[in-house]
Amino acid sequence: MNREAIYHGPKNLWAYAYNHDTVRLRVRTQRDDIEEVFIYTGDKYDWEKTALTHPMDKFASDAMFDYWEVAVKPTYRRISYAFQFKSGDETLWMTEDGFSYEEPAPPGGYFDYPYLHPIDSLTPPSWAKEAIFYQIFPERFANGDPGNDPEDVEPWGGKPTESNYFGGDLQGIIDKLDYLAELGINAIYLTPVFHASSNHKYDTKDYKQVDPHFGTNELLAELGEACHQKGIRVMLDAVFNHCGYEFPPFQDVLKHGKKSKYHDWFHVREFPLTVKDGIPTYDTFGFFEHMPKFNTANPEVRKYLLDVAEYWIKEIKLDGWRLDVANEVDHQFWRDFRKVVKEANPDAYIVGEVWNDSIMWLLGDQFDSVMNYPFANQVLDFFAEERMDAQTFANKIGALLVRYPKQANEVIFNLLCSHDTPRALTRCGGDKRKLKLSIVFLLTYMGTPCIFYGDEIGLQGDDDPDCRKCMEWEEKNQDRELFDFYRALIELRKNNRALREGDFRFLQAGEAERTLLYERLDEEKHFLIWMNNTEEEQQLSHPLKTNDWHDALSEEPVPVKDGYMSITLKPFDYRIVCRSL
Repeated sequence: MNREAIYHGPKNLWAYAYNHDTVRLRVRTQRDDIEEVFIYTGDKYDWEKTALTHPMDKFASDAMFDYWEVAVKPTYRRISYAFQFKSGDETLWMTEDGFSYEEPAPPGGYFDYPYLHPIDSLTPPSWAKEAIFYQIFPERFANGDPGNDPEDVEPWGGKPTESNYFGGDLQGIIDKLDYLAELGINAIYLTPVFHASSNHKYDTKDYKQVDPHFGTNELLAELGEACHQKGIRVMLDAVFNHCGYEFPPFQDVLKHGKKSKYHDWFHVREFPLTVKDGIPTYDTFGFFEHMPKFNTANPEVRKYLLDVAEYWIKEIKLDGWRLDVANEVDHQFWRDFRKVVKEANPDAYIVGEVWNDSIMWLLGDQFDSVMNYPFANQVLDFFAEERMDAQTFANKIGALLVRYPKQANEVIFNLLCSHDTPRALTRCGGDKRKLKLSIVFLLTYMGTPCIFYGDEIGLQGDDDPDCRKCMEWEEKNQDRELFDFYRALIELRKNNRALREGDFRFLQAGEAERTLLYERLDEEKHFLIWMNNTEEEQQLSHPLKTNDWHDALSEEPVPVKDGYMSITLKPFDYRIVCRSL
């Protein structure tokens, strides 16, 4: 056994509270090096009566390591524990003191989880496990009230630029709620709706006023109520890293410089505020002079923004906040933000925009989830652009699974594209078969899936601003077959808890191949998802013990002969089979 590859740390990802009575423990070993792992647990003050042995489950693998996990319910909220590794005739023990070939006497030197405090655990809202989000860019979704259009509004469906307008508004969203209900989604995420100078509204001028081109505060409340009546949750976009150039306190600093009472609201390196060699003399989002960065360590700024967060939670019974550029705001602000939001609505869902490994925000004191762009990259690299074989894809997905605690993985905000990226069908080169494979994976994988508006009817678009095209509402111009496909997969996920919360595991993912087989499994249902991500017809098989499987979408029986299920898949095709347990 390769000892150098074995790792466990009694904190964060490796030993964490899953809920009020369960601790989950993980350990890492070299890939394919160890056959079995057991964990010995007990209460350090009453070892003899509480000692138990638990087999650990290999829940993920990446290119170099296997990862094992087990859920333990301690008798008295405390656990001391040691690991036992077996491979062939060799048995190895590991405690905090190191490795041993003899069983170490408990509990001295054992790893220790001192006490399970529910208040310290990450506790996302349970409804997020059930949610299927639909992201809307309000200016481009639907024009329900031409009376509030900008003066320079262009005809609907024109070519999007960084600065043009087409008149989308909140009334347009209200008018299309029946469409969203037909699709089957049960949550919407709106990019910013507050008063701002741009079409995207990420340069806020007034945080407590809906942009006049979108409607009124009362109309936003009406939208929230209409959504809730249809069982649709609402998440808004909070832009607290920076404001817009026309934000009154920033204008005051521009006018009065260091004499402004707001001068410490921003990160000013040099007065007067100007731009030198393309770089503002004050911190901004990127180097965009019209997006000055807040000093969120300033008590007045913190109070102002937290009041905004609380205001909209209460004003429209908001279900959650998506946090723009969340990784560039200090952690203490987000800790305060969580307290304020959860006091206003304990069931609110807090999603940070972080494009990289986000564990430091997902330890229970800041966010419930993050936008899982790394997931999107791996899925589209594999299905859309064929940049890797199936084993490499499985390894990369395994690496994502081990980044976060299980409860974070259950509500991680999974997406394929957004207002900041090329659209999924465009990444697929317009090939619907590849898009469908990507969507099947999205909707049968762990986490909270999100669909970008228009993807379901074949909308395409390259990078920003092309990805922000107007929604196509002429049914003759919509891909209704694709719409029906999305609707069927959404319904399948909604009707089966195993596809939302069940265990996930790759069963086949070959090297130098692009075929996949993976499972989702809970106490009630067992799903097998077969995929052929190649240009040739493929026949796949897998050993199974029972003959009670059926196609999850057509309900047709799927036979098992001589202990094997064999599935023939056309190029870039899939099949989902299941059985009741």
